[in-house]
Amino acid sequence: MPRATVIGSGPNGLAAAVSLARAGYAVEVLEASGTIGGGVRSEESTLPGFVHDVCAAVHPAAYSSPFFRAFGRDRIDWIMPEAAYAHPLDGGRAAIAWRDGERTADALGPDGRAWRALLRPLSSRLDGVLDLTGGSLLRLPRDPVTAARFALRMLEQGTPLAARTFRTPEAAALAAGVVAHANTALPSLSAAAAGLLLMAQAHAGGWPFPRGGAQRIADALADDLRTHGGTIRAGVPVTDLSELDWGTPDRGDVLLLNTAPRLVLTLPDVPPSYARAIRAYRYGAAAAKVDFALDGPVPWTHPEVAQAPTVHVGGTREEIWASENAVAQGRVSERPYVLAVQPSVLDDSRAPAGKHVLWAYIHAPADADVDATALVTAQIERFAPGFRDRILAHHAVRPRERVRLNPAEIGGDIFGGAFTMRQAMARPVLSRAPWRTPMRGVYLASAATPPGPGVNGMAGWHAARTVLDDAGERVGLADLFPP
Repeated sequence: MPRATVIGSGPNGLAAAVSLARAGYAVEVLEASGTIGGGVRSEESTLPGFVHDVCAAVHPAAYSSPFFRAFGRDRIDWIMPEAAYAHPLDGGRAAIAWRDGERTADALGPDGRAWRALLRPLSSRLDGVLDLTGGSLLRLPRDPVTAARFALRMLEQGTPLAARTFRTPEAAALAAGVVAHANTALPSLSAAAAGLLLMAQAHAGGWPFPRGGAQRIADALADDLRTHGGTIRAGVPVTDLSELDWGTPDRGDVLLLNTAPRLVLTLPDVPPSYARAIRAYRYGAAAAKVDFALDGPVPWTHPEVAQAPTVHVGGTREEIWASENAVAQGRVSERPYVLAVQPSVLDDSRAPAGKHVLWAYIHAPADADVDATALVTAQIERFAPGFRDRILAHHAVRPRERVRLNPAEIGGDIFGGAFTMRQAMARPVLSRAPWRTPMRGVYLASAATPPGPGVNGMAGWHAARTVLDDAGERVGLADLFPP
């Protein structure tokens, strides 16, 4: 029986491990942290009984992912909010992206038609969008009409033309808050691509999250891995692959890295051209995160904001663009864009009775020594007066500290590498199969490979499928995960 050693137990590492275990490999996963999950861990970081997600919390990418659909979404208890995300504005105003796209458009008044024109062709053909964005871009899309529509909207929203799409501050801010997830200068094509996918997912399937915390995703994958004979060893950091006894390629043994690509440089036989490409791979700006334990719900001025687990806090589109462009220039805005998540508005398992949790992050320069507590508190207080009076405890993680939580987050980059158009094509190298390295038996299976960031397991599946292809086994998801 061939062996597979997987370094890193994030969702991509576990997706690769589960796939290979089901294909007949003896799989062992090595995890540096004492807890599995990577970007889908949960912990009581503030007070006992208050469950916070360490990184990712809301998972439209997981729910719509071909991998997780095959794996079985019913293994996780998903909460499906009616309000996917909200965007408060000054003066008690707000815009809400409802799961129902028509309801969203109707509420946007004079911009309703533009909202429909932007998103209805994408949300109604989400599988075509996922086919385009879910793997290497160096291939022909299976739905060329949807691919063309996506490209045209990306060109519109990724350039200064985006300022002409909507006439009202509400619609403009509602779109800008999603596009700003990409953590790059705005407007930009790569940010527009990421934002359009997220907005289409909101109206196609919603922005769900697991009851009890993101850890449930990792736990479900780990349970399946163990059921199929795989093992996981936590608390085992791997910093030098040359010291790792991972197997013999001659008998089909393989090594998969759910890590930063630079770890591959610790192998002794890396071709110089590949080593140069890996060294040239760029990491992006960072995240500065704060967890809050609250004595009650956030007192948003606009009541419908309380229905949305995800809230984009940052004011108008112009303010959000200014905030993200400041980060791209190496500084933090005094009024930063804040991505906030309040899961306990729908999940009472996250906090003691009557209490709530909220976590939020701002974007910051790589390796910054920034405690975002005051900045986040001030921005939320701006749209929810009285918020600071409800804080029981808080816990901040600075960008330079994130690498201790997850060694793959170089400089605090939670995306596994800057998400630029160049690095969407060459992630981390230009190849039709970038999951395969030149070293026999060694594969990359992280967000530094297509389709990039997002809890979707697809990079792990593509890596596992490449392993099986190289072994002469043409296997699809349906073969490994029969209905």
